[in-house]
Amino acid sequence: MFKRILFFVLLTVSCFSAAYSQQITKFAVVDLNKVYTTFFADSRAVREWNERSANVQREIETRTRAIQDLRTRHANAIQQDNQAEINRLEAEINRRTENLRDYAQARIAELERERSRLTQSESFLNQVNDAIRWIAESEGYSMVLNLNNNPAVIWYSQSVDITEKVVQRLRR
Repeated sequence: MFKRILFFVLLTVSCFSAAYSQQITKFAVVDLNKVYTTFFADSRAVREWNERSANVQREIETRTRAIQDLRTRHANAIQQDNQAEINRLEAEINRRTENLRDYAQARIAELERERSRLTQSESFLNQVNDAIRWIAESEGYSMVLNLNNNPAVIWYSQSVDITEKVVQRLRR
């Protein structure tokens, strides 16, 4: 009887020690697009970019209204059968339309390059990686997956989503 109890105790202890010695791998997920969007919405660089973008939009709208006014004047010249004024206004409308198109293309391309530079800047990516690394190490995650670039993630529990923690860490 004593041998059986001793055998059972030793068996139980060995099972628990084997289970305890195995390292359990913990995974986490992060939505990097949400991190970029949320964090960037608060950053000074993005606020400045949004201001420049709004200024470009206002300038485009101002130039468009000026062209529309010229078109109204052109229509009035047609009603008055003033051929000299019609020709002058057509030339002016064409010139301003071409200038507007060139301005809009150049400024929008410039804004897109700047936006791309902001979201892909090495310092920002380093900040994001440092925040993810800190959270993973402090909470015992062995691996962190990006939800946006990983079609293999079919399902995950919200308890392993560290997106908000990363955003909070970046705001510090």
